[in-house]
Order: sequence, then structure tokens, then C-alpha cells
Amino acid sequence: MTNALPKIAVIGGTGALGSGLAFKWAGNGYPVIIGSRSSEKGEAAAAALRERVPSASVTGTGNQEAASEADIVVLTVPYAHHGATIAQIKDVVSGKIVVDTTVPLVPPKVARVQLSADWPIAGTTQAKLGESVSVVSAFHNVAATHLQDGGEHDDSDVLVYGNSNDARETVISLVEAAGLRGWHAGSIDNSVVSEALTSVLIFINKKYKINGAGIKIIGDPA
Repeated sequence: MTNALPKIAVIGGTGALGSGLAFKWAGNGYPVIIGSRSSEKGEAAAAALRERVPSASVTGTGNQEAASEADIVVLTVPYAHHGATIAQIKDVVSGKIVVDTTVPLVPPKVARVQLSADWPIAGTTQAKLGESVSVVSAFHNVAATHLQDGGEHDDSDVLVYGNSNDARETVISLVEAAGLRGWHAGSIDNSVVSEALTSVLIFINKKYKINGAGIKIIGDPA
């Protein structure tokens, strides 16, 4: 029996959100694999992260290999690449937790909620990957810019959705390791709320010149 931290694959980890999460987790001792559609880009991103966090255990490779090697897989890919990425990793994630951060933004109108037939996106992910995978939906409303600095804590809360309470609890541990506060928010179907809310926050950012608006749950648990 071991108390070793799980190995996390950040799929699409060369982007702003993925690299920010990888930075936070690597800095807290989690072994991280940065996945990319190009293994060379994954390796380059890992090298850059090791420069920022010399003590970190970070490697980089292609998306499928990263997902295969990890205990927990975190999807941080753009909506346009979501379907292809799911197909790419499907055969290597059985028995694992897959965290889906995908927001269905459709440029150029990213500040407008645009419903589609595959909403909630995380529910579609669960259906495509099957019941052998525990899909958890989280991190939709966290500004990537807040994850890139060296501060220990952000003032944002993260709503965590999934059909498995245990899987949600595991992901809440990852939320806390990223310096945020996580909340159980119900089944995967409820994820549609956070997926849509991102467009609202983008609008608020533009309207009020805020550098990364987030959400905060008020009230203290009993």
C-alpha cells in the first residue's frame, strides 16, 4: 500500500489553462505528464515547467501516451478539438478518472451562451467513454491567468460535478492542490450550469475590465 500522489496527465497541457493547472500541481508534488497533439510540444512544455519548478516530476508526450501512463486524466482542450481528443484517448482510460474542463465556446461570439445538442459537454464525454470511466467536470470558471502566478491561493471557488461521489472527492483534492476551493455540485448533468456560465464571465470581464472574473459560494458548511 502506498500514499504516493496520483500521476496526472494534462491533455492539452500546452494551453493557458492546462499549463496553469500543471504548474500548480507540479509545485505541490504531483507527478505530471503534459500531453499535446504534438509530442514535441508536450516535451517542450514539460521542459519549461521544470525550469519554473526544478523539483517537479514533469514529462511531456503525445495525448494518447500521456493518458495511458496517468492515473487521472484532465482534458483542457478547446471545444473544437474535444471530440477528436475523446476518440484518441478512449481506449486507454478505462478504470480512470477523466476530468473534463471543456467549455463550448464558439468564436467569435464567446461572450454569448450557445446551446448545442451535445450539452452538457461533460455528459457527452461520459457517454462516449462509457461507464468504466468516471468523468468529473470541473475548472470551467477559473481564469487561467490566476493559475500562472506563484501565489498559493486564488479567491475562486470551483464547482465539481460527476456521477461518482468518490471521484468528485478525488477531484476536489486536486482543486485544493491548485490553491482553490472545491464544492460538490451534483451529477454530471448539472455541469451545464458551469459550462454556460463561462460565457457570462467573459462578458463581465469585458464589460467591467476585470482580469479573470470567477465565482464564489457564500455560506459556511454546517
